[in-house]
Amino acid sequence: MNIKEAKQEVINTVKAYLQKDSAGDYLIPAVRQRPVLLMGPPGIGKTQIMEQVARECEIGLVAYTITHHTRQSAVGLPFIEKEEFDGKEYSVTEYTVSEIIASIYHKMRDTGLSEGILFIDEINCVSETLAPTMLQFLQCKTFGNQAVPKGWIIVAAGNPPEYNKSVREFDMVTLDRVRRMDIEADYR
Repeated sequence: MNIKEAKQEVINTVKAYLQKDSAGDYLIPAVRQRPVLLMGPPGIGKTQIMEQVARECEIGLVAYTITHHTRQSAVGLPFIEKEEFDGKEYSVTEYTVSEIIASIYHKMRDTGLSEGILFIDEINCVSETLAPTMLQFLQCKTFGNQAVPKGWIIVAAGNPPEYNKSVREFDMVTLDRVRRMDIEADYR
């Protein structure tokens, strides 16, 4: 598909995922909302259509190029807490809020928009240490132990391997959990 067709598909997906019943509950619960994965050459306009979709659907947009992040900024920083199990006290690792999740809450606070798109670019070019975190993100919609807020749809983008030597191919299990759209350059 071309970039215009991809944009319309993302709009259709956003509208479907954000539909609510008379009680105000999402018709498609977050656990059933498959992240959208846009695959296409660099410079084709994947990020620009996310801005257009958010504007046209009147929702927020938080966009990150994930290759600029470390595991700590995606998951949060560790700290030690004391917990009791079976009457004995243990030190337990907890994490601060993910920088990415915090950005969503900042966007919600600053704009008053409770729904939006979390757009993660270059998702298939992450470092080896961040790859398991991205798999968990796509499968569970979480960064570490923090979930993406309800009403926020995940859209990710990547480049095919012929355009980037650091691309990691997604396995079939991961691809089964996303809605992949292959975008081709259309010079018409």
